[in-house]
Amino acid sequence: MEIEERLRALLLQGLATDAAAYQQFLKQLSAHLRAFLRRRLVQRPDEVEDLVQETLLAIHNQRHTYRPDMPVTAWAHAIARYKLIDWLRSHRVKEALNDPLDDVSELFASSDSEAALAKRDLAQLLQTLPERQRLPIVHVKLEGLSVVETAQLTGMSESAVKVGVHRGLKALAAKIRGMA
Repeated sequence: MEIEERLRALLLQGLATDAAAYQQFLKQLSAHLRAFLRRRLVQRPDEVEDLVQETLLAIHNQRHTYRPDMPVTAWAHAIARYKLIDWLRSHRVKEALNDPLDDVSELFASSDSEAALAKRDLAQLLQTLPERQRLPIVHVKLEGLSVVETAQLTGMSESAVKVGVHRGLKALAAKIRGMA
């Protein structure tokens, strides 16, 4: 239980206004939470760091609820579990609503003239989308940039880029269905 004692001592010092101890507490707790969440998100390792940060923020905001008679790790794990459950719920809903356009090549015709018309039509359709949907689709799906590169280029967050692509493709699919 060495980690428990070390974290508890650092947290109590931090709560008593020792900023250096509190920083050390957050640093050591983040490593502990990373391992805790990695075991629960084996299929989604890229999401672990975001959840660690969300959990640390929640712990910081709720530090006044810590009772010195309770184990720090149990308190932190409870907060981490709530964050994980929230994340799983939101992603389950998003994935259920996901209407992927797996074969983008279906948007483009095979002949040169048809391809030119299809590109023009796609460009016109894209212009009907809000910028927060249009730009992620253009950069990620048409230009082949990564989500990270697109986020840096547009000034949007990575999550906003992903959401923009998803919502934009869904809106385009609805517009195309409406034309048929």
